[in-house]
Amino acid sequence: MNYKVGKEFHAKIMLFGEYGVICNSMGLTIPYQEFKGRLNFKENVPEKIHEFAINSNKSIRNFFSYLKKLHDKKQLKFTLNTELFEEEIKEGLFFESSIPQGFGIGSSGALVAALYDRYALDRINNRKNINPLRIKKLKDVLAQMESYFHGKSSGLDPLNCYMKQPLLIQSNKEIDKVGLDMASKQKGMFLIDTGTIGETEPLVNYFMEQCQNDVFFKGLQTEMIPSSDRCIKSFIKGEVREFYKNIKELSKYLLVNFAPMIPEPFRDVWKKGLETSVFYLKLCGSGGGGYLIGFAEDLEYARKMLEELDVKIIPLYQMAEQTDTKQSK
Repeated sequence: MNYKVGKEFHAKIMLFGEYGVICNSMGLTIPYQEFKGRLNFKENVPEKIHEFAINSNKSIRNFFSYLKKLHDKKQLKFTLNTELFEEEIKEGLFFESSIPQGFGIGSSGALVAALYDRYALDRINNRKNINPLRIKKLKDVLAQMESYFHGKSSGLDPLNCYMKQPLLIQSNKEIDKVGLDMASKQKGMFLIDTGTIGETEPLVNYFMEQCQNDVFFKGLQTEMIPSSDRCIKSFIKGEVREFYKNIKELSKYLLVNFAPMIPEPFRDVWKKGLETSVFYLKLCGSGGGGYLIGFAEDLEYARKMLEELDVKIIPLYQMAEQTDTKQSK
């Protein structure tokens, strides 16, 4: 008997708003199709990955126990098909995924999206015409689910994985879809693989503890959040000069105030970008490892400089020439 393979859900990248969205700042998140995951069954896959399937199945079984407890207490924010879920766990259900864990690109978010899609009896469909109120309700449901993995979740990672389209977060209560043509004037965005795994929960806990410090919290409210919001606004509008002014400001703030979230070997690389104005780095997800996100007006020049620092980049987008340049020819 062949068991039905689930739908594919891609990784996500939060371009702006990590940590800040916890404090009700703006955020911008996009799907990242380089990596993906889907629900599958052990009997459908080659024997060489059976051990992975067995370990994944155990993890899902524990997650199911967590959800079922909430379901039985009538605290779960959606109706869970506990019978089907439990039956398929026994049949060897696992999450077949290429999304690296601990890299800030939504490994748990994709799993949550896949499980919600398959086992929610009152599922909110991810149609293109979904309205903002339904998106908000969906985010709250997915946040509750993902809190199992991180202790606290904004719900944005699984929401983006489930929606499969870019999302603009205006506040905790206002989220809507946004087109990717916003990036038409950007020449280069890239990822840097730090080669280490980041652990989300300890870093989020550290951030929440730091927020109890008046000086840190004031800097967050008066410097980081406004800077991040300006990055998003200028990015969407395609205001290149203004955007790079804003991203430099944000990158500098993060280097000074979020150093524990930046892997030590990359702090000098981060600083080099700021000193030369060739590229600017920021966190991808909670940090501590995984990927860093970079922005450069001249991607090839930035690549050469980073290679001299023994750092390889993964281009996210190679953007077209600026619109006003084309029109002037």
